[in-house]
Amino acid sequence: MRTVGFIRYMPHMYKVASRALRQCRECLLFRLAAPGLFLLLAILPARAVVEIDITRGTLRAMPIAIPQFLGAGPEERALALKISNIVSNDLARSGLFRPIDRAAHIEKIASINTVPRFSDWRLIKAEALAIGNITRLRGGRIRAEFRLWDVFSGRQLAGEQFTTVERNQRRIGHIIADAIYKRLTGESGYFDTRIVFIDETGPKSRRIKRLALMDQDGYNVRTLSSGRALVLTPRFSPTRQEITYMSYAGGRPRVYLLNIDTGQKELVGDFPGMTFAPRFSPDGNRIILSQQDGDSANIFVMDLRSRAIRRLTNTKSIDTSPCYSPDGRQIVFESDRSGSQQIYVMNADGSRPHRISRQGGLYSTPVWSPRGDLIAFTKQTGGRFLIGVMRPDGSGERILTEGFHNEGPTWSPNGRVLMFFRESRGKNGGPKLFSVDLTGYHEQLVPTPSFASDPAWSPLIR
Repeated sequence: MRTVGFIRYMPHMYKVASRALRQCRECLLFRLAAPGLFLLLAILPARAVVEIDITRGTLRAMPIAIPQFLGAGPEERALALKISNIVSNDLARSGLFRPIDRAAHIEKIASINTVPRFSDWRLIKAEALAIGNITRLRGGRIRAEFRLWDVFSGRQLAGEQFTTVERNQRRIGHIIADAIYKRLTGESGYFDTRIVFIDETGPKSRRIKRLALMDQDGYNVRTLSSGRALVLTPRFSPTRQEITYMSYAGGRPRVYLLNIDTGQKELVGDFPGMTFAPRFSPDGNRIILSQQDGDSANIFVMDLRSRAIRRLTNTKSIDTSPCYSPDGRQIVFESDRSGSQQIYVMNADGSRPHRISRQGGLYSTPVWSPRGDLIAFTKQTGGRFLIGVMRPDGSGERILTEGFHNEGPTWSPNGRVLMFFRESRGKNGGPKLFSVDLTGYHEQLVPTPSFASDPAWSPLIR
């Protein structure tokens, strides 16, 4: 039995299919594929492969059937519908899966323990089938279980059971979606995560900005600050549910640490001339920041335990927006040392800085992918605001989206999706959050109750 945050679940041990589910396209640039075991006692290691073309060719999502989950009584069936819809919506938003309309389903699943009639699911061209069941327990708790089947081979790919309180129903849906995503792609999902962002209300000239938190799909929004002081650029720790952010309480820029789960807030220090909150090191024990002094800005690193600060750059230019590589060995940052805003990479000790952006335009807010393979950035060129990615050596630059004042990319923990914010035009316009996957096809508005900016993606909730 394992524990995920406050949700306990027990994996069921089933044979894992050896047949791969494949989606092959021409001109492959990256591949979501990894052999491995999903269940602890799986008899055969399975290769579950979803291959995606990101070269703007034809993209084919995997057809998956997700019938309404089962429940014994009316209340259980209503809850089962909610959870199965969360699973379906998560997978659809990823762009890798196409849930089949339930009106097209031929077989009506009556029991989670009965082997499905796979011929019925093949007729509607489903390649995978996910079924589930919800049971109410004593003490206001519920049990959710699901099975994932390979429709072509008739083999069960995965099956798990979760027990929690009913208020965690959305988390159950996200965790099941993550399990399906991982089993069919070989990579970790990103649905059981949260986004910290700046909630913006009021007229444009007197906008109130509050620190806010929500699930990655826009649900369960709650504010973390009162709005009495300006707050900016929250950043998540890669190792725990903790953030840094800037607050102008008292008119001075101060950096705080906030534990999301406990609400404990800690002042890191006053940083005059600072415009962006720090980012964490991969181990979560240090923060890296840029501090302005006169006309120049340089990069510093602070140990959070000792509060010792070490200077990494010493130039008369503006070095800002630093971000560690996931192995902690390098730092990407923005600098105007060549005469315009460009992206540079240096070693973690500040040595060997070198420019990697070479395609023209002004580059800013670089963020290293958790996978280490790409760096996301904002780019301005010809009056356009672009969000793109490049390899750490500057090669393979590719634009994913453009729009009026795109800014602030942040990576999903599996490195396959970016979230950012975009200003809307007009007198009463303001920023809104969007996500886009690495194909560039699946750009989607992320719903928020008001204007929103400066998103930062959490690691998977444990």
